[in-house]
Amino acid sequence: MAQVKDRYVGTEVPRKEDPELITGQGRYTDDMTLPGMLWMGVVRSPFAHARIKSVDVSKALEIKGVVAAFSGKDLAKDWAAPLLMAWAVTEDIKNPPHWPLAQDKARYQGDGVAVVLAESRAVAEDAVEAVEVDYEPLDPVIDMEVALGKDAPLVHDEIGTNKSYTWTLTNGDPDKVFAEAPVVVKQRYVIQRQIANAIEPRAVLVQPSPAAGEFTMWSSTQIPHIVRVAMTIATGIPESKLRIIAPQVGGGFGSKLQVYPEEALCLTLAKRTGRPVKWVETRSENYLATHHGRDQIQEMEFAADKEGKIRGYRARILVNMGGYLMIITPGTPLLGAFLYCGPYGGEAYHVEFNGVFTNTVPTDAYRGAGRPEATYAVERTIEALARKVGKDPVEIRRLNFLPAFTEPTPSPGGLNLDSGDYDATLDKALQLVGYDDLRKEQQVRREQDDVKQLGIGFSTYLEMCGLAPSRVLSALRYAAGGWDAATIRLLPTGKVVLVVGTTPHGQSHVTTFAQIVADDLGVSPDDIEVLYGDTQLAPLGMDTYGSRSLAVGGVAVHRAAQKVVAKIKKIAAHELEVSEEDLEYERGRFSVKGAPDKAKAVGELAFSAWTAHNLPDGLEPGIEETAVYDAENFVFPYGAHICVVEVDTETGKVDVLKYVAVDDVGTIINPQIVDGQVMGGVIQGIAEAIFEEAIYDENGQLLTSTMTNYEVPAAPDVPEVIIGRSETPSTTNELGVKGVGETGTIASPPAVVNAVIDALSHLGVTDIGRPMSPERVWRTIREAKGGAKGGGKR
Repeated sequence: MAQVKDRYVGTEVPRKEDPELITGQGRYTDDMTLPGMLWMGVVRSPFAHARIKSVDVSKALEIKGVVAAFSGKDLAKDWAAPLLMAWAVTEDIKNPPHWPLAQDKARYQGDGVAVVLAESRAVAEDAVEAVEVDYEPLDPVIDMEVALGKDAPLVHDEIGTNKSYTWTLTNGDPDKVFAEAPVVVKQRYVIQRQIANAIEPRAVLVQPSPAAGEFTMWSSTQIPHIVRVAMTIATGIPESKLRIIAPQVGGGFGSKLQVYPEEALCLTLAKRTGRPVKWVETRSENYLATHHGRDQIQEMEFAADKEGKIRGYRARILVNMGGYLMIITPGTPLLGAFLYCGPYGGEAYHVEFNGVFTNTVPTDAYRGAGRPEATYAVERTIEALARKVGKDPVEIRRLNFLPAFTEPTPSPGGLNLDSGDYDATLDKALQLVGYDDLRKEQQVRREQDDVKQLGIGFSTYLEMCGLAPSRVLSALRYAAGGWDAATIRLLPTGKVVLVVGTTPHGQSHVTTFAQIVADDLGVSPDDIEVLYGDTQLAPLGMDTYGSRSLAVGGVAVHRAAQKVVAKIKKIAAHELEVSEEDLEYERGRFSVKGAPDKAKAVGELAFSAWTAHNLPDGLEPGIEETAVYDAENFVFPYGAHICVVEVDTETGKVDVLKYVAVDDVGTIINPQIVDGQVMGGVIQGIAEAIFEEAIYDENGQLLTSTMTNYEVPAAPDVPEVIIGRSETPSTTNELGVKGVGETGTIASPPAVVNAVIDALSHLGVTDIGRPMSPERVWRTIREAKGGAKGGGKR
């Protein structure tokens, strides 16, 4: 047995996952090959909107090594139902069927219209090129506001509109508050579309067992348990005959929180042919076939008194659904619906969301999923309020923060917040950034008319995560639950097997969950084997997304461990010939009160449970316990981020000089892993503010379809990131944990944009569209100085 330390939770235990990965032993879906395996290729529409008049696969079938080829209509009878859309946010939502292959029209560039099977990947690629599709091009609609117009082309003719839904939430009397408020600020923001660039593109492999009617699917997915249910719905294959495995998964950022056409196609084609079928996405396909993120137009209003104290919030949001509703497309923006007040107080609140179909790649969850968009609107608008009432950005925030609390507290958005001390995180961030000295330097540069101006931007955010509880999700019309599960087996030698229902893809569950169990059972993390991502090994689970794994799955782990301790205690009391009440438990050792030398260790008791030679009457041999945890509330991380930028007023180039992130994510399990999550999120958010944008032309052609023209951050773009934290335990769960996977991405975009505006505020700049490319910033400066107009705002 490995040596046991006093405590593991809260310490920097080295990642258990790393040795396998850094030595090249990780096994991804693309690494797998099966005897008799066929490769699948998908024929994708080059048009954003076109009627499919005919599909001719004959020339593809003439190519040596091509086994089969099918159009959407050829496979129409293979489907029991369309692909799963799990979040019908309103009773009257328009949700046209989304089949794995289009049958009548292509509704975005990249929409699958036919499929081929071949003996090799190269032959499959040639066969894709040989399929002849006769398209009748139709006028596309790309812009959301145009799509809502009277004469706009219809993405789905059968529903007679491009509006999918309208969803509203109202608390208090916002109309009265706004009518009476002496100060009202109204802002419009465009949240640009983004494309996830996980290091591993998607991949699927299906192995059929024809005699048994069973199928095993390996998929680079975040949600194997949900995929299994969705595949049963789509194909009619019983869940009991489906095994879904997510092996090593190279990142997701929400893009693998999806039920994709290619999964259903591989499964049904393996069923048709009786042979394994594999598909691996190319990076180019990733831009056209994996769902996109963000893409909103926001109108945000604050009502305040003359001092800047906020009384009311009002937001109207247009959300681009793309060509179809995928698994949680309509619900993704609603994950931020309760947060258009941030960590601030007020008495009235109203939000309205309108989902709009366009001829673009469908959107869905992307890191933060609705929370970054809400935070952006709030943190930009509070700066506008500060300008209007003549207050410093720090002062306006302090004026409006909810007072510190350690018991559940209501927010204007209708949430019951778990714990918070928003001033504390801001205080620490100001100290770490050296705020007063930065303001002095900024003033000197302005007085000297320096070419490079300094800007300081703030973002004091509030996040809702730990997707649960199930009853609340039901009230929001979400089809699945928010619970999760864990099973612990204590082996005869004292080693531990932990089986979890979450599905990590870079979040370090193996390490952090082992730390929780190590403390509960008094063993070393090295003696704990963590299994996950396989619906046969871990039949209970709701998977990984929305920063829920620790706040829900981690609590299930802890509760399973407590059940193990309870059973071991019975054996210890029996062997020590005392009552359970006479025992004390500490760090894997039961001792008799007042007689500490009379004791039994967990390892000894595990062996006793296995031999069953001397168990208490009625106690079953072996130690295996399962806990399923369904939280009573969400958890609410928060923090203060400060960005320091330098803006070249001659070229428009923005350089992030320093970034301070102070987050409160409740109890910390592993500080090093928390820092890594925050750092990664911050860089992703900086890229959102400065670099990344998916751009379509008027014909619906994706202009940013490769990494050549879709800019992602590289090592030289990473600034100095100073990480601090406060620790206010959550009142939602006994571990006090919250979530950290999305904090950096939620907080950073408005901090960066606010910093650039601050750098140019002496020129009269109050707004810059995003991403803040050098050209856009340069045009904004030129316009502010009285030059040619256009190009700055968006």
